[in-house]
Amino acid sequence: MSENTQNTQGFNTRAVHAGQGFEPRTGAVVPPLHFSSTYAQDGIGNLRAGYEYGRGGNPTRDALQEQLAALENGTHAYSFSSGLAAEDSLIRALTAPGDHIVLGNDAYGGTYRLISRVLGSWGIGNTAVDMEDHTALAEAIKANNTRLVWVETPSNPMMRVTDIRAVAQIAHEAGALLVVDNTFASPYLQQPLDLGADVVVHSTTKYIGGHSDVVGGAIIVKDAELAEKIGFIQFAVGAVSGPMDAFLTTRGLKTLGVRMKAHSANAMEVARWLQARPEVEAVHYPGLEDHPGHELAKAQMRDFGGMVSVQFTGGEAAARTVAEATRIFTLAESLGGIESLMNYPSEMTHASVKGTELAVPVNLLRLSVGIEDPEDLIADLEQAFAKL
Repeated sequence: MSENTQNTQGFNTRAVHAGQGFEPRTGAVVPPLHFSSTYAQDGIGNLRAGYEYGRGGNPTRDALQEQLAALENGTHAYSFSSGLAAEDSLIRALTAPGDHIVLGNDAYGGTYRLISRVLGSWGIGNTAVDMEDHTALAEAIKANNTRLVWVETPSNPMMRVTDIRAVAQIAHEAGALLVVDNTFASPYLQQPLDLGADVVVHSTTKYIGGHSDVVGGAIIVKDAELAEKIGFIQFAVGAVSGPMDAFLTTRGLKTLGVRMKAHSANAMEVARWLQARPEVEAVHYPGLEDHPGHELAKAQMRDFGGMVSVQFTGGEAAARTVAEATRIFTLAESLGGIESLMNYPSEMTHASVKGTELAVPVNLLRLSVGIEDPEDLIADLEQAFAKL
C-alpha cells in the first residue's frame, strides 16, 4: 500500500519519479531490486520500515504501487500477479455471497468467466447489459442486490465507449460502486477516478508493462475504507506480484506517456487505411469521426489509444486469412506491447464466451498497433489483404 502525494506534477514526471527516489546509501538513481522473502527484526515485533515477510510487503512492489497510485490520481494501489488475480481479489474484498455484479455485455471474456463460472458458484450473481443504455443499466442495478457495476472503456474488443461520469452517477444513486477496467486506455489516456469511478483495475501486462515480458495486475482507489479491505485480501490471499515482475512493470511504466502517443498515432493511420478498404465491413476505433463514441472519447480521454478492431465483408474466412498472413503483426494473444499483435478473439481471447450474449463476431480481428513505423504496418496489412 502506498499513498500518492505527487499529483501536482505532470504525468510523465510522476511516471519517472513516483516511488523512484535514489538509493540513499550509494546514491544509485535506480532503486535496488529486493528479492528477500523475509526481513530481520530489531526485536520481536519491532520491524524495520514495516517489513516482515515478502507476501505482506516488498520495497520493489511498494515502489510500483506508489507509482501506480500517482498515475491514476489515486491514494492507494495494490499490485498482483495477474490482471485476473487483481479482479478476483477486488471482488472478494468488496462483495459477499448473495451480492450481484452488473457488467457490460461485451466485457473481456476472462473477466466474465471469473465472475460467472468461478465466483458464481460462490454466490455472486451477474447481469450483462449494454452500458450505453442507461435505462436498462439502472433497471438491472435496482433489480438485484448489486454491489459492483463493472465497466471497460474502450471495451474489448468492440471498442465501445462508456460515459464514466453518467454510469458512476447511476451506480451511486443505487448504492453500488463503479469499477472501471482501464487496461485499454491506460492511465495516460484516461483517469476514471477523476470521472467518478470508485475503483480502477488494470492488467499491467498490457500497456503499463508495455514490452510483453511481464504478467501482472493492479487495483487503484481513493477511498481509505475500500483500500483497507483490498489490502487485507492482498495480504491474506497472497496473489502478489513478485519483485522481478514489479521491477519490470515499473521500468515499463516510466515510458508509458511517450509510448501511448506513438501507439495512438499509429492506430489512427491504420484505422483510416482499413476504413478505405473494400474488404472491410466495419472499423471500430474511437478516433474515427463516425465512431458512435467519438465525441465522448474526446471528452474523457487524452487520445484514442492503440487498439483497433476490424470486421470483414468476407466473413470468418477472410478474418482468418488475414490473421495468418501478416509478417509484422504477430498472431498472438495479449496487447499493449511495443510490437504489433493481431488476435482472432472468437477463438482466442474470447473463446470462453462463445455461445453467450458476449460472443464476438466471427469476422472480427483485434489489432494491437505497436510503435513500429506506420508505413511498414500498412504495407504488412496490404500484403495480407492481397491473400483475400
